[in-house]
Amino acid sequence: MTRIIIACFSVLLLASCKKEVSELPSATQTGTNTFGAKVNGQLWAPQGFGPFPADNLLDATFNSATGMLLINARNFSSSPNETSFEILIANVTGPGTYQLNTTTSRAGSKSYALYFKNRLNPVEEWMTTADYTGSVTITKLDVVNLIVSGTFQFEAVSSNTPPTIKSITEGRFDIKIK
Repeated sequence: MTRIIIACFSVLLLASCKKEVSELPSATQTGTNTFGAKVNGQLWAPQGFGPFPADNLLDATFNSATGMLLINARNFSSSPNETSFEILIANVTGPGTYQLNTTTSRAGSKSYALYFKNRLNPVEEWMTTADYTGSVTITKLDVVNLIVSGTFQFEAVSSNTPPTIKSITEGRFDIKIK
């Protein structure tokens, strides 16, 4: 029994080691559950594991009645300093380009993108606004097979004084919708 516990712990420890992201995922449209981008020129992808086994690194939900698409991607590989993306796109009707160009709160019903660092609680957040904008291009929205794919790019500003800017480029995703 002790050997089994040690083996399980060893596998868990090895799985939690930080892996360097060497390239962005391919731009696919098959529901491969991939997500990646460059954050100020540095490669970023979901990695690690959440504080609870049920936590997913990547998920997307789509409400066809309201047209709201929410994408969350998390990187727990450098715990306790974690980073995440949250992208909410309002009024999605199918493939097309959706603008991230309004100032809103996270609880709002307008499109936004958010990149944040946290240590159990947010430490710093960068959000799109009317002045710091971007777009998401949905290349596939398949509500039968539950797949959403596309690309994104945006600039986001922090609420700190003085504010800092994050430039997110070459973003791509191919996710199974929940």
